[in-house]
Amino acid sequence: MVRRDSAEEPGPAEAGRPRGGEAAGGYSGRVLMPGDVLDAIERREPPSRPERGLTVLHDPSDFGDLGTADRPGEEGEEIGGAAHAAPPSLARSSVIMAIGTVVSRATGFIRTAAIVAALGTGLLGDAYQTANMVPFVVYDLLIGGLLASVFVPFLVKRRQQDPDGGVATEQRFMTVTLLALAAITFVAVLGAQVLITVYAGEWTGNQREVAVTLSRFLLLQIFFIGASGVVSSMLNSRQRFGAPMWAPVVNNLTIIAVAVLFLRIAGPGRTADDITDGQVALLGLGATAGQLLQALILAWALWRAGFRWRPRLGLRGSGFGEAMRNAGWMMVYAVVAQISLLVSTNVATRAGARVAEAGLETGAGITAYKNAFVIFQLPYAIIAVSVITALLPKMSRHVAEGRKDLVRLDFSRGVRLAAVLLVPASVAMVVFAVPMAVVLYARGSASVDDAHVIGYVLMMFAVSLIPFTLFQMMLRVFYSLGDTRTPGLIALAPVAIHGISGFLVLYLAPPEHIVIYLPIGHGLYYAVGFLIAGQILRKRLHGLDGRRVFRTLLLLHLAALPGAAAGAAAAWLLGGFTGGTAAALLSLLAGCAVGGIVFALTAYALRIEELRVFLETARTKVLRR
Repeated sequence: MVRRDSAEEPGPAEAGRPRGGEAAGGYSGRVLMPGDVLDAIERREPPSRPERGLTVLHDPSDFGDLGTADRPGEEGEEIGGAAHAAPPSLARSSVIMAIGTVVSRATGFIRTAAIVAALGTGLLGDAYQTANMVPFVVYDLLIGGLLASVFVPFLVKRRQQDPDGGVATEQRFMTVTLLALAAITFVAVLGAQVLITVYAGEWTGNQREVAVTLSRFLLLQIFFIGASGVVSSMLNSRQRFGAPMWAPVVNNLTIIAVAVLFLRIAGPGRTADDITDGQVALLGLGATAGQLLQALILAWALWRAGFRWRPRLGLRGSGFGEAMRNAGWMMVYAVVAQISLLVSTNVATRAGARVAEAGLETGAGITAYKNAFVIFQLPYAIIAVSVITALLPKMSRHVAEGRKDLVRLDFSRGVRLAAVLLVPASVAMVVFAVPMAVVLYARGSASVDDAHVIGYVLMMFAVSLIPFTLFQMMLRVFYSLGDTRTPGLIALAPVAIHGISGFLVLYLAPPEHIVIYLPIGHGLYYAVGFLIAGQILRKRLHGLDGRRVFRTLLLLHLAALPGAAAGAAAAWLLGGFTGGTAAALLSLLAGCAVGGIVFALTAYALRIEELRVFLETARTKVLRR
């Protein structure tokens, strides 16, 4: 285990240099981190010919990372708010961030599985999922985007430049933001009916009534989500990343307890027609209590960091207005992404209602869509986010030097390293989506058939994992160059294609297949996005090392095919695609083991250099004495 005192803020003499035992951008201990492999890949490649003349439009440290900006609920990206001119301390904190991500995602899986077990994937489950998504959407649109893109870097600069270390600015910032959150929460609760209509326009009867009632309880979360975001921003500005990564675990555990209690009180098979007011209140207030506990834990961590809140009003003269103008185009991208989410949600909620109208018992609405998305984004959240976190300091340094060649290689190495794990993960999700969904979700109020629908949706999502990752990594290149305008404009074409695709599926596909085909629009969004972004970046950087990136992706997919076939055969022989939970679990374990071994052997035979470097670095790192 890496020994690292994450709670201590680095002093001025330490802030810009590695700690004992660390290479620049590397990590000590026996934990393999992306920075280790990136350094190893760099050492094996010949030095590039210097290409200067890189134009930076704005200082990248003026704005932070929005994350994926299109999450349908609580699952977001863990480096949201990190400045794109990343400090070395961000890379040094990657161990804590990665472990926190894994634990948070693991408990998040249990949380989603517990909710599905308690409420099922039918109309009641759809009502809860939609009502619980709305507060996050409202928060992201009105406050969350500003927190991520503006507040963290703004607070960092104020701490560095103000005579009082930014204390007065922080006091004003917290006071104004909490007041705004209180007002937004109050208005949102009053407008619960309108918000449900916006995201679930075809719902009627008891499902609509339950969704509206739930949303009134769940919209109270906006204040606590926002308070958590404010405090996390202030912790991040102090280079303290541990608490913001780990606090969501408490929220997950609280919701798990609420779901288990609901299942014990109400029993399985509860519907929107027979759920009681008390049971609705339990679900709504329980989820809000989880957010309250999360906010309190973060507030305690900030208190431990030495901050004492004294209410003060007014941000005039603080420079905050200029910071908002710098990040204005990032907010355009966030709004465009939320339009995409609006389309997906409306199609998925309508799909669930139409399935119920057709008399079909299997749930195929927003619950199936959202829970498939939770699994789909896990590889990106753990693997690609860790690579990006390790890459940001390197890219920031090379951008500051004006080196096109090194920024181009940063992108190439990051994509190739992430692809070593993401390509087999995406193929594995396509092959094992059904048994994986059965293992996670087929219990309580959710049947094996309900889980199969989630699996089919996941299969469609999985195809887009690589385009999704490519687009997200290209955005980081733009942001590192100080360009927030281009990503905002790029998103306009993909969101139009996504919208057209979503409503074509809604009106052309049978009700039970709508939600299964809906991820096609998601894939098109990112495929079109990365093609447009790639063309623009190629011109700015004189290429993107495309041949080497394409060769690595091609070889990895070729290596994954025999592994997929072997794993699928093993899973089929064990009844994983048609059996219950036990057969699905056994086939999933056996299929992944067989497929993984075949993939590794095939990839090694194909001489995929990045995989060789990854395995050799892992062996050296873990086995060294």
